[in-house]
Amino acid sequence: MNTSHHSKQRQVLTPLGALTVARSAQGLSGIWFAEQKHHPGVLQAEVDEHDPLLNEAARQLGEYFAGQRKRFELPLALEGTTFQQAVWAGLLKIPCGTTLSYGELAEAVHAPSAVRAVGAAVGRNPLSIVVPCHRVLGRDGDLTGYAGGLERKTALLELEGVLAPADA
Repeated sequence: MNTSHHSKQRQVLTPLGALTVARSAQGLSGIWFAEQKHHPGVLQAEVDEHDPLLNEAARQLGEYFAGQRKRFELPLALEGTTFQQAVWAGLLKIPCGTTLSYGELAEAVHAPSAVRAVGAAVGRNPLSIVVPCHRVLGRDGDLTGYAGGLERKTALLELEGVLAPADA
């Protein structure tokens, strides 16, 4: 993963663990849990706890985890192939509290025969939570594939009311 476009970063503590939030000159460029797949590792970006965009992202993430935010309003700087960009744009259209299967997402981005490629693009989403890849399920509604781990995917879907809390 190219990390050269990340100019600043900060940590955001959440109920599911610490997130690294990164930005470029164009907007928010990355959000990762420390041990998630495809995490760029130690970024060369400057740590900046006072950056207005990173602080706004932290505020909105806090509201999301408190159940007070359903949609993020942040400038995004997503870098990827044209196909990845189309898939990530499709993810942004999935409303909070709903899910799609990989096949439904493939149809939504006009690539119905490219379900596996759609899955690969979902897995490479650099903006966890903000670009809601956790809202994509397997064909039969199975919880499959989330770079941050299935336990976190389950917790995010519980937070959004898609799944009943496990301890209920």
